Amino acid sequence: EESLWTSCLTRHQSLDAATRENGELNFIDHPDGVGISCRGTRKKSGDWPLPSIDLHQNINMTGEKMTTSSGPPSSWTIKDVQQNSGLLPTLAVTLWLGWNGVVVGCTLYAIFFASNTTRMAILGIFTLSMMLPSEFPGKLGYRWGDWIMSHAEIYFGLKTVIEDEDGLVALSEQNRALIFAFNPHDVLPYGVFAFNPSLKRLRGKLGSQGCCLMTSAVFRVPLLKHVYSWVRGLPVDKATFKGRLERGESLTFSPGGVQEVLMLDPKNPQRISIYLRPRKGFIKLALLNGSPIVPVFGFGFDGSYTPVVPKGKVVMFLSRRLGAVPLFYLGRWNIPFGIPRPHKITVCIGKAIDVPKIECPTSELIEKYQEIFLKELDALFHRHKESAGYGDRTLKIH
Repeated sequence: EESLWTSCLTRHQSLDAATRENGELNFIDHPDGVGISCRGTRKKSGDWPLPSIDLHQNINMTGEKMTTSSGPPSSWTIKDVQQNSGLLPTLAVTLWLGWNGVVVGCTLYAIFFASNTTRMAILGIFTLSMMLPSEFPGKLGYRWGDWIMSHAEIYFGLKTVIEDEDGLVALSEQNRALIFAFNPHDVLPYGVFAFNPSLKRLRGKLGSQGCCLMTSAVFRVPLLKHVYSWVRGLPVDKATFKGRLERGESLTFSPGGVQEVLMLDPKNPQRISIYLRPRKGFIKLALLNGSPIVPVFGFGFDGSYTPVVPKGKVVMFLSRRLGAVPLFYLGRWNIPFGIPRPHKITVCIGKAIDVPKIECPTSELIEKYQEIFLKELDALFHRHKESAGYGDRTLKIH
């Protein structure tokens, strides 16, 4: 039976009543708390997937958007999902991030334990994968990738905080490509999936045409190259980066790279080290194309893996040559090269730094905008660290 009801909750009431309705919730301003409008079909108590929420302060919501009068400014857009690391979400993340372990395991098995027949079968599969185009089998692969992303969003309980979505959308509508610089890199910068177009965490073409650039190394590994293509990944080489900016297509990438991975210190989790000061190439490309730079900070990644970080000049040399750090890590259930532990992720997207289009930017101009970016990134971290549970953490920018 279709029903339409409107109710007002004061600040110390909960949303338990909402769990008895199925439909679209619209939260509107009210001086004493929250106005709720819901249309849908009545279902049994507990069928609604939204958890009970205790209102200790006024909250205004519209769909997934959430702001508080005493906390986040009204211009912030907050989208959150209930976390669930059950069977389907775990399977989806395994089909995405579990291939590292599959490739390593199959390779070691083929070298040391497999019979000649099995060894040739594994080699044949790897060879066939390398011969096929990355996007194979086309639309079917992309549909699979969208399914993976929709369940990864639930596995990690993805929460996004966008400080100025209207400003970002306005810049995009001017056909200007935005550069979303995601930090920190951590063991694997899988948090960039928040910008996957199937999730539409941003409005307009920013949400529908999003793209994540990642190390070219994954596109040279059998099986991995297909999976990362299906989730709309592209190699972070200069030609791809520059080409998207020139076409007015926004992108997301993690500038810290392999050097930042080598700076990880699992024994000192209170200090977050990111490697950015030598990273001036993307600043220059932003100036050449007049592309605004958007600082992005992700919370909840440390502890998702337990890495054994190698050190030394030889490791640095190999890492830079390979485009990836040859490190060992444990994932969920302490499985070597396994999927990350299901820690809730919060991705905070700051305001865009408007960048002029300069045909030949000087080193002084590049350094000027890099300092602006670093300052804004540091401020973004400190604005959100308390609410993200990082109150005892410090950020060190190298």
